[in-house]
Amino acid sequence: MAKNLLGKSRPMQNPYAIYKGDGPFGPTEMKLLKTYQLPKNESTNEYARWFVAVKTDATFGSYDMGDSYIAEATYGLKLDYASPEFKEQYGNTVGILP
Repeated sequence: MAKNLLGKSRPMQNPYAIYKGDGPFGPTEMKLLKTYQLPKNESTNEYARWFVAVKTDATFGSYDMGDSYIAEATYGLKLDYASPEFKEQYGNTVGILP
């Protein structure tokens, strides 16, 4: 059985991945702090979610943390940073690696 390498929560200063770009609320930075499923299961679950920290103009320079559907969390964003664990688990399947 495969293990979820991103199943343990990380602090905001050490995320598994960082996505940046223009989201629905303008310039957006999203930090991935935890996943709940393996990528193969996420791909078949439209309600798959991640635990994230998000900063936009609407958050006035601070981060809002919470669960978000993957499609909504990454909408309009590109992968800016990926930890070794993220690269091992997702490879090039989510976003574009630097």
